Amino acid sequence: MFGLGTKNIGIDLGTANTLVYIDGKGIVLREPSVVAKNTKSGEIVAVGTEARDMIGRTPGSIVAIRPMKDGVIADYDTTAAMMKYFMEKTQGAAGKPYVMVCVPSGVTEVEKRAVIDATRVAGARDAYVIEEPFAAAIGAGLPVMDPTGSMVVDIGGGTTDVATISLGGIVSSRSIRMAGDKIDEAVIFYIRQHFNLLIGERTAEDVKIQIASASVEKAKEIESITVRGRDLISGLPKTIEVTAVDVAKAIQEVVQEVIGAIKETLEETSPEIAADVIDHGIVLTGGGALLKHLPEVIADATKVPVFIAQNPLDCVAIGTGESLKNIDVMKKR
Repeated sequence: MFGLGTKNIGIDLGTANTLVYIDGKGIVLREPSVVAKNTKSGEIVAVGTEARDMIGRTPGSIVAIRPMKDGVIADYDTTAAMMKYFMEKTQGAAGKPYVMVCVPSGVTEVEKRAVIDATRVAGARDAYVIEEPFAAAIGAGLPVMDPTGSMVVDIGGGTTDVATISLGGIVSSRSIRMAGDKIDEAVIFYIRQHFNLLIGERTAEDVKIQIASASVEKAKEIESITVRGRDLISGLPKTIEVTAVDVAKAIQEVVQEVIGAIKETLEETSPEIAADVIDHGIVLTGGGALLKHLPEVIADATKVPVFIAQNPLDCVAIGTGESLKNIDVMKKR
């Protein structure tokens, strides 16, 4: 049915990272969703990890851009070029594959269309989309086809997708543009406000990974770290000490927004599915699931047990790839 030698591909096209899953091989590529472009000639200089290392460090003629914003395509041509690069890197010169791409649950038909078109331009024979929380639930091993309710919260770079799932479909869902990137922005803003220090995106991300906690109380147990940046008063480089409590306070608003989306989704859910969720708990996926003390904070707010999926960063890509097995069903949709 499919061309010989052509393996179907599942792509988790994320705001921060792109993962590629090949049928029969699993995840074969995991790179940042970043493209470095020459502004004068328009040519692409680097893609992925190489391009990310250039963020904030490029000469005037080269810009490092993230073509995805808040889970959707912000720069169409660059996204298509980035996907083409990733597909060729994983596929080689094999024939045109069928491709399944993941989109946030709240996207419009126009945004879905843009993803499908960009994937075709990148070299797919045909493209299909799957909603992120559904893919995350499959990847986390939840019984999505069973008549029992499951709840998944996928906290990515651009969006947090919350959904209750039963019988192979999404029952209720929320997609908010509050996720990893907003946490980084909150850290940058807080350090600027309280320390008069300007730090870059990469530094903010390092601070988040090392000491960020969802709980101001629990943050007291975490050691502080030194942060380097540019002093806004003198304009010179400067090093300061930042505590985990500072960072926890900085990101509280984002954490509360995520909890709000979870509560709203639960409120919309039927009593039967709500009962199933209490039994099985809420499963966290995505990079944001690794935020320290997040499961306890969500469990405390919702009174429902919360677990982190086994490979939270890979769940969406695995689920997107697994859904390739049912590609005939997808074609009829």
